[in-house]
Amino acid sequence: MKTNKHILISKIITGVFVLLTATGFAQTNTIANAQASNAIRPFHAHISDEAVADLRQRVQATRWAEKETVTDRSQGAQLEKIQALVKYWGTGYNWRKAEDKLNALPQFITSIDGLDIHFIHVRSKNPNALPVIITHGWPGSVFELLKIVGPLTDPEAYGGRKEDSFDVIIPSMPGYGFSGKPTVTGWNADHIARAWDVLMKRLGYKNYVSQGGDWGSVVADKMAAQKPVGLLGIHVNMPATVPADVAKLLASGSPVPANLSAKEKAAYQSLNNLYTRGGGYAGIMVTRPQTIGYSLSDSPVGLASWFYDKFADWTYSGGDPEKSLTKDEMLDDISLYWLTNTATSGAQLYWENNANNFNAVDISIPAAITVFPGEIYQAPKSWAEKSYHKLIYFHEVNKGGHFAAWEEPQLFAEELRAAFKSLRK
Repeated sequence: MKTNKHILISKIITGVFVLLTATGFAQTNTIANAQASNAIRPFHAHISDEAVADLRQRVQATRWAEKETVTDRSQGAQLEKIQALVKYWGTGYNWRKAEDKLNALPQFITSIDGLDIHFIHVRSKNPNALPVIITHGWPGSVFELLKIVGPLTDPEAYGGRKEDSFDVIIPSMPGYGFSGKPTVTGWNADHIARAWDVLMKRLGYKNYVSQGGDWGSVVADKMAAQKPVGLLGIHVNMPATVPADVAKLLASGSPVPANLSAKEKAAYQSLNNLYTRGGGYAGIMVTRPQTIGYSLSDSPVGLASWFYDKFADWTYSGGDPEKSLTKDEMLDDISLYWLTNTATSGAQLYWENNANNFNAVDISIPAAITVFPGEIYQAPKSWAEKSYHKLIYFHEVNKGGHFAAWEEPQLFAEELRAAFKSLRK
């Protein structure tokens, strides 16, 4: 017969066993949950037939604005140009071909800080390839980077050398394409930069480089400023170089300073043109992304014209983007925004950043710059050297614009090979 003392001891032992079992189960669950959240899941792009049909129906039911009252582009996207693009969108364009372009490459989803991140990951056959994470901008997407995958991962097939090869990682930024849409504030360029380092480490890369244009340049600059272990260097094609004193003069609307060099004067004038006549899109998205988002999310033609205006401004085409990009290429990008309903979440990045992306940065890790003639401004080397203190490569090329990888993929790939050559081990 058990005494009260024996019963008490038995209960204590049983309680300890249950507690240890429960604790062990909780720890196992915590580990399992952490592993699940870090999982890299294969992804296949597919939009429903109903959504594609709805887009075509909306396009065909467009109520058009009247024609512009000028003979140039000074009032924005011209009616004749937009109507031609939209007519093709509603009749001849095939979104399934765009999906095929994506699905021809390995795509994945992983969760970082609670948000799903979509990315393309193509490994080179060369085991010594240099890993590079390449970030798109606005109004671009991963579509603007697809044509450089081959030249970077298999350079021998495109006139390069085996030792020039890269492993290529192309993520969709938060709120863009097939990545998740932030539901809280805080997903700014700094946050994205930290997330990209998490992604590269999760993929098993100890050392890598980063590249970007437009928002991608901002993210690459932030990564360089953060100096994560393993980041060997960056390459940007929209560098942030404007000195503080020059930035103040631009902000005040002052005329071109007489003491600037010829290239500095040209850069000043280009930026002044942007700030005074070409920056309205940014002013709206920086201050009221939600307001403009309703229009962009409800009208496919409104979205198309919003983007086409920038394609005309920023390609190296003299205002005629079809000279640099095909209708299909532009519509692949526009359709991705429409079919994923990411026009508003994409615009919110401007509100999150709310900074001038051309003003000088303070970068102390190895950095490379390619200046394209159709970029928003052509950064002078004299300014670049003051912002990027370890400037390992600076080259001015003779073709290509803001969407450099899209417009001139072969040249762009050659620039990356040259830019990162000294960082290979």
